[in-house]
Amino acid sequence: MTTAAERVRSQAGYEARTLLANGEQLLVSLVLPAMALFGLHLASVPALGPRRIDVIVPGVLALAVVSTAFTGQAIATGFDRRYGVLRFLGTTPLGRSGLLAGKAFGVLSVVAVQTVVLALIGLALGWRPSAVGLPLGVLFVLVGTWTWVALALALAGSLRAEAVLALANLVWVVVAGLGGLLLPSDKLPGAIGTVVHWLPSGTLGDGMRSTLTGSPGEALLPLVVLAAWGVAATALALRTFDWSD
Repeated sequence: MTTAAERVRSQAGYEARTLLANGEQLLVSLVLPAMALFGLHLASVPALGPRRIDVIVPGVLALAVVSTAFTGQAIATGFDRRYGVLRFLGTTPLGRSGLLAGKAFGVLSVVAVQTVVLALIGLALGWRPSAVGLPLGVLFVLVGTWTWVALALALAGSLRAEAVLALANLVWVVVAGLGGLLLPSDKLPGAIGTVVHWLPSGTLGDGMRSTLTGSPGEALLPLVVLAAWGVAATALALRTFDWSD
């Protein structure tokens, strides 16, 4: 008889394989961030300092986290809920808590793969991250994944699948361009940058840039704010998630 840990591990493997085998998911999680990386590297605007690539790569890594943890997971969960998959799996020995844990670990596995791939592309383009900031950068990826998965479950567990599909893609487009992910919040116009700096997208993007460009001290407040968003999003998901559409 399998243990609870083995069931969660098996479910996590299934979730990871499903995400990696989905062409649309790979497009959002890897292809589009890689295109953004090359595009911003080749462009000359906006001005990002003498070491442009060092500012671009952390933002692309942050975008990749949101792509998988939020957009991909929200859509997948929304349609699993629509077709009764969640309700069925919740009645198996895996249980509801095991299902959610398996989803979380599956997403984290995919995030790890895309982070390595995008980081290697960045290194080939001349990116030189701060060695001192690497451990904190990994922590940002972990906390960012948790926060955005919680936001995805809050969305997917309360709206119909069609609405989740539309909103998840809309949020991705907005936060990629104006959410502080690809570009620092201080490069955004006026009050928009001030607001974005405190959002989960801005704290993830700005925090990744600070720690990986050698200013980990400036990343501590964004990390705390990002974690606070994670706590709030988790509480909201637990309160509002409905297992059937």
